[in-house]
Amino acid sequence: MDGDTVSGGTARDPLVVESVVKRFRSGRNLVTALDGANLTVRGGQFVAIMGASGSGKSTLLHAMAGLTDLDGGRVLVDGQDLGALADAALTRFRRRRIGLVFQAFNLIPTLTALDNVTLPCEDGGAPARAAALLDQLGLAARRHHKPDALSGGEQQRVAIARALATDPAIVLADEPTGSLDSVSGQQICSLLRALCRDHGRTIVIVTHEPHVAMWADRVVVLKDGRNLAEFATDGGHDPQAVARRYQQVLGGEAVGA
Repeated sequence: MDGDTVSGGTARDPLVVESVVKRFRSGRNLVTALDGANLTVRGGQFVAIMGASGSGKSTLLHAMAGLTDLDGGRVLVDGQDLGALADAALTRFRRRRIGLVFQAFNLIPTLTALDNVTLPCEDGGAPARAAALLDQLGLAARRHHKPDALSGGEQQRVAIARALATDPAIVLADEPTGSLDSVSGQQICSLLRALCRDHGRTIVIVTHEPHVAMWADRVVVLKDGRNLAEFATDGGHDPQAVARRYQQVLGGEAVGA
């Protein structure tokens, strides 16, 4: 399968989302959360998915992580069709090849930062690798602290280190600045940008905030579970420019790169 063409991408791309459909039952109604969404992410790219509440962006992230069954289409991560895996195999694959970062950090409160980062790993070199990641993210002096002794920004850095600990094919971040103050939030965005630029990490972030999306290479706009359009950022970290282009897409106007 390696190198095969897959709807605008290839099996070598870290992430290919192909015509994904997801429906939920709400009382007697059937709600379509994703309606043929598509996305290809190349290695070393930083992609932001923008959309209002209810646009389907978090459902799309869950689909990309293999956390929800699909009603149509498929998701390939590192060439692997997630829908072809049984539950146990999918769990193992997700642990090894998909790094997840959430708004609420999801750290284990009884473990130190170092132990939280080591947790997903299954090899003897994990503690040394975890320590190196924490050092890289500016937490060398905090590695033996438990989450309640860390600031929100520090906790999110630990969560990012944990997501990187298994050297995943892709890192998926769901509103990772949503629980942080503005200064800490921008520090986390800058860190993600640096991980992509300096270390070749492939990152997809879900957000509704232009000042978060501005750090990405590409912005994909989602509405009613469908891709409306996408545009490249100019690298100037200008939230007003991103907000303007986002509104143009929602209004049906063409946007330039």
